[in-house]
Amino acid sequence: MRIMGLDFGAKTVGVAISDPLLITAQGIEIIRRKDENKLRQTLARLEALIEEYQVTEIVLGLPKNMNDTLGSRVEATMEFKDKLERRTGLCVHTWDERLTTVAADKAMMEAGIRRENRKEYVDQIAAVLILQGFLDCRKMKQGEE
Repeated sequence: MRIMGLDFGAKTVGVAISDPLLITAQGIEIIRRKDENKLRQTLARLEALIEEYQVTEIVLGLPKNMNDTLGSRVEATMEFKDKLERRTGLCVHTWDERLTTVAADKAMMEAGIRRENRKEYVDQIAAVLILQGFLDCRKMKQGEE
């Protein structure tokens, strides 16, 4: 049993996967597409990864505005969530992803990754942060029960 974390963007989807014990998240890839509305290949790749890693749940970053309002990216993300649920039959949770891209960029800066190379990895690292936040929250809730 594993959980997949996704950072859904206009032209990329960062993908992370949990370990089998649901403790840590690791980035596995960034799926790129030329057109924002062309999702068939993206969904097919996600299905292949779901099968390969035996994923049972998905966590999708929800890009709320800093003032907690929902913008146009949230609408696109929720449409993607619906397509993903229909196509995979898996439960797709949403997770507040505010500041994950900023945190990912900061982590890369601290690691000494050059600015021009950061764009290459930011979506994958953001997916890791989304999934790790979800895993940590779930573990805390289980500890309270």
